[in-house]
Amino acid sequence: MPDDTTTPGDEHLSGAEPTPDRTTDGETTETETETETETERRRVHVTRGLVDLLLDMAEDAEPSSVNLVLAPTPAGQFDADLGVDPETPVLTHFYMAEAGQSVSAVFGMDLGTPAGRGRARFLTHPQGPFELTERDDLAAVVLLAVPPWERRTLAAFDRAGRKLELAVVDAEPPREELD
Repeated sequence: MPDDTTTPGDEHLSGAEPTPDRTTDGETTETETETETETERRRVHVTRGLVDLLLDMAEDAEPSSVNLVLAPTPAGQFDADLGVDPETPVLTHFYMAEAGQSVSAVFGMDLGTPAGRGRARFLTHPQGPFELTERDDLAAVVLLAVPPWERRTLAAFDRAGRKLELAVVDAEPPREELD
């Protein structure tokens, strides 16, 4: 699941059971389980197809920047087992910034993003830097790309600008149909 976008030492063995630490009085602590939970919270899952599409869009838009809202699908809705908790969000979709823009300008409401979606963003810095800036639109998770438009120049950050682990998964999101 994680590919060349993870940094050395950040690999995660899915399915590995943490071994609880032993205290001197024979009681067991859950520090490794807590550490694994914290590591999972600092990991952002995204489909390979979305990564490839976003990087292509960034290259096509250069020298202009790209700013898109991203939306997740719970891992449990995929046909394949992703090796993570079924409630884990996996970034699978994006919403065009132009959608609903005229209504937004008049009424001040973002109608281009469905309610409850869009807790992540994809941003590009065609001229750099490879970090979040004060001018960026922030979200709980920000995927940031810089030239050359490759996976190695794509990173995930939290709202405070701290780098997160990016786990790219080889899985197709579930097919959506209009009713």
